[in-house]
Amino acid sequence: MNRILIGACFAIALSVGGAAQAAAPAANAAWASPSSAADQNRNASSPDEALFVEKCGMCHRERGMGTVILARRTGADVALLEKRKDLSADLIRVYVRTGAGNMPRIGRGEVSDTQLAAITRHLVRSTP
Repeated sequence: MNRILIGACFAIALSVGGAAQAAAPAANAAWASPSSAADQNRNASSPDEALFVEKCGMCHRERGMGTVILARRTGADVALLEKRKDLSADLIRVYVRTGAGNMPRIGRGEVSDTQLAAITRHLVRSTP
């Protein structure tokens, strides 16, 4: 009787596990989609831009949460920080060090003053 019960439990576990494995490719297919944030542009043409990509790009490049929120609040034309014309070094420093809305405060332990200066140079210079 115990063998039958153990065998039945084992068979159920295999069928449930098999169903979960069969569903896994469908769930992972969303990550392979061209519209997925997983394919965000991480290229950089300068050390300052590379630092922006590393420290800020996950939120403030294409499809990043910061870009999406800014697009909803201010419009798509000013959502990408790298394309803005109105950013000053002082404004960037204030937003980074104090936070704003959904953006948390970024302390010196996460982004040093030297790194923030490089990121600021990139954003101020990268405006068209």
